[in-house]
Amino acid sequence: MAEQRQATYEDAQLILRLFELRREEKMRKAREWFSFKFLPKTLDDFKVIQDPSAPENSYFRMVTSYWDMAASFVVQGVLSPDLFVESGGEMLFLWAKLEEFIPQLRQTFSPHYLANIEKAVQIMPGTAERLKAIRGAIERLSKASQS
Repeated sequence: MAEQRQATYEDAQLILRLFELRREEKMRKAREWFSFKFLPKTLDDFKVIQDPSAPENSYFRMVTSYWDMAASFVVQGVLSPDLFVESGGEMLFLWAKLEEFIPQLRQTFSPHYLANIEKAVQIMPGTAERLKAIRGAIERLSKASQS
């Protein structure tokens, strides 16, 4: 587990770089798809990502691997957990969407699939409350998309 430490100038620079990478055009499309169009309720909803030639497959892999990489910085103590969670909640949004499916996804992909995100969520302060609020927002988004 990463030890608690004061955020540094280097932490802030890394946060800004991570933000910059999220703004790349293809990554924006992937994040938009993941956020607003990929609303899994059952494991069957993951069929959309199974075709390697489908853009959704690429989008899913791009978004999940990006956030697992960013989470690894927190887990390894390279990036302040406090600053990371305070600078945005998108990784928590991803975790809230996928957490219930993680056991099955780990059987499919790897026993360590998205393990850095899971560890980072455990390290970062206040995540239980944030996840509860995010799950409520996801539920509202899901209901609105069915209308």
